[in-house]
Amino acid sequence: MKITFVCTVVSQGGGSRVTAIHAQKLLDMGHDVHVVSRTFPKMAPKPRRLWRLFRGRAKRPDPDRTRYFDALGSRHIIVPFERKLMPSDVPDADIIIATWWKTAFWIRDFPASKGRKAYFVQHHEVHDHLPAEQSAETYRLPYAKIAVSQWLVDVMARDYGDMDVKKVLNAVDPEQFDALPRERNARPVVGFMLAGAAYKGVDVAIRAIEVARRDIPDLKVLVFGKVSPGPDVPLPPGTDFRLLPSQEEIPRLYAACDAWLFPSRLEGFGLPILEAMACRTPVMATRAGAAPDLIEDGVNGRLVDVDDAEALGRAVADTLSLPPAEWRAMSDAAHETAHGYTWDDAAREFEAALKEILARDQ
Repeated sequence: MKITFVCTVVSQGGGSRVTAIHAQKLLDMGHDVHVVSRTFPKMAPKPRRLWRLFRGRAKRPDPDRTRYFDALGSRHIIVPFERKLMPSDVPDADIIIATWWKTAFWIRDFPASKGRKAYFVQHHEVHDHLPAEQSAETYRLPYAKIAVSQWLVDVMARDYGDMDVKKVLNAVDPEQFDALPRERNARPVVGFMLAGAAYKGVDVAIRAIEVARRDIPDLKVLVFGKVSPGPDVPLPPGTDFRLLPSQEEIPRLYAACDAWLFPSRLEGFGLPILEAMACRTPVMATRAGAAPDLIEDGVNGRLVDVDDAEALGRAVADTLSLPPAEWRAMSDAAHETAHGYTWDDAAREFEAALKEILARDQ
């Protein structure tokens, strides 16, 4: 197959990473694959200084050179941000895949020679900071869809009437995210990821930790993220916070925890679920994104309702109060879940979905 993925600016974020992995895997499987993206907009000196202040003086990444797409070489086509994406920028293909709501609009009027139009749905992009009515319209376009969680499949059916969405779960790199069997820490540690968007539920995690500390007063908290803590959502007292840890450090941070919080209100998938589980850390999660696909309550983690900080905190306290052998069994089950489904498996399912989409038109 000739396959084109269309991205916005590529970044170190999960959506770009997943797209890059599928593109590379499909290329390795013998398909003719290209990725088309745009350059990152240039930033004036003052906004750049503000960005660094907001990000804790961290260096602004160069998304056009993100390592996820390096291996594609000339197959990664980068178009200037300042102009509209044109059909001439995109190679002829059997299938062209939008990977974000804006890209779905970009390819809408492309000729048939650019490929059957498909939509790789990695989130339900109707957030407050977006023009929600416009982004919602992209899910009504007559594109074949592949989604990364059952929740997204259900949303596409319930809200947009698309009853034929293929599900392809994400995976993790087992060489990057792994940990040896271990015992629970003598002083329990719970972790979560700091993110700025309200739908990520950081406030829920903080309230859950307050609940858990009723039973475990000396509970340690480990947090990392791409943004610095702010006054609106202060981290729990005594939190060990790491800003922008390296990719090599992140698995060690997961493995340093005895439980990982996934408190999202809204999520397309939630890669930290699998990343933490791959490092033998049971995940205490709200029923958002792929958490219901991945977590068997009481076996490899715990599931609670969205926004139920009380239940999430009790899940943490109960899990960290288990007898050592029972916690170890949950830790091992989390590892088995995450390592039982690989990116090779996901790529084969993605390939099968693309072939089925093309077969419908024959």
